[in-house]
Amino acid sequence: MNAPAPYEPRVPSDSMPPGRAAMSVTWAALPFLTLGYATPFTFLAAALWRRSAHLLVSSVAYVGLFALLLTLLGRDGAQGAAGVVAFLLAVVGCGHAFLIRRRVFDPHGLSGLGNEAVIERVRRQRLLREKARRLAADDPGLARELRIGRPDLRRQYNDGGLVDVNHAPAEALTLLPGITPALAVQIERVRAETGGFMSAEEMSAMAGLPPGITGDLADYAVFIR
Repeated sequence: MNAPAPYEPRVPSDSMPPGRAAMSVTWAALPFLTLGYATPFTFLAAALWRRSAHLLVSSVAYVGLFALLLTLLGRDGAQGAAGVVAFLLAVVGCGHAFLIRRRVFDPHGLSGLGNEAVIERVRRQRLLREKARRLAADDPGLARELRIGRPDLRRQYNDGGLVDVNHAPAEALTLLPGITPALAVQIERVRAETGGFMSAEEMSAMAGLPPGITGDLADYAVFIR
């Protein structure tokens, strides 16, 4: 079965709304923008905010580097070593901050954008099913050629997860909501006896399916003649 490509949120962080993402980027860029002088304070503030042992250890390390930088700057002939330490504070600190900025600003993924991505993906799948179902109704031959509703076959057309009840084998029928292997075999048997179905309601009645699953079946089943 060809699964659709996952929806990709178009925001700077991929997991946070734009405002919080911008704040996290600004925080992460501070070590570089201040040439390393703000690095220990950047991590210390985050450690106090999130009460994180990892951030606290990082803060101590950067404070040590910062103290070393100040010491080297006060010594004659130590400019080269001071430059190396400043590089570590600015560049390494900035890279470190960018790596953990989501953990700092959205540690539990509660910003809400993850839910929005799921909603958008479900809506996209629903739209794909509607388009594929209309195509199948207008041109059944083309639908069969595109293998709409045939997750058991290799194909390129994305039908949003439809299953062609009139042609798919029992294994594929179990992908329909509420259809157990036993019910799939039952549908396959009735289909062979009657020549196929026209709708989810007809299939439920003829195959003796539980009435409660008919609505869900109608959303994912397609009946190509």
